[in-house]
Amino acid sequence: MRVLTDYPERLPQLESVYLGDSPESTSPVKHAVAGLRFNKDIALLSLAGCHTRNDAELLRGKIVLISIDQAAPLNDGEYYLFDLIGLRVIADQIEIGCIKEVLQTGANDVYVVHGGDFGEVLLPAHDETIVNIDFEAQTITMSLPEGLLPAR
Repeated sequence: MRVLTDYPERLPQLESVYLGDSPESTSPVKHAVAGLRFNKDIALLSLAGCHTRNDAELLRGKIVLISIDQAAPLNDGEYYLFDLIGLRVIADQIEIGCIKEVLQTGANDVYVVHGGDFGEVLLPAHDETIVNIDFEAQTITMSLPEGLLPAR
């Protein structure tokens, strides 16, 4: 599997994982971990009950998820990317829409925002664009460069 976590050193301690069709999967299936080892930038994951190549092929393309109690603890001011999903984005006092996905590009994250007058827009997320994240109010206030949003 491709390793997307910032804490790959925690993976060998996992006792179970969940496999789903997407990160937002509503019915992921729990699997006991039989073993895990790394090969360069990928992890080779062995699951209990998955003994043959054909068994493994049935799982190709699945997203590997963990329960929140197995996630790395957060420091003050930190949040999980999935916590951003569903937050309303407001820029220059205009509601742009809600975050549907967060893309990690390497340079900076990109918020995929749907709704409002703009349809789907991709917004760069970094120190210059994020003004405030208010989880209680379920909003992110952003300051966007001129011309980033399509004309209304």
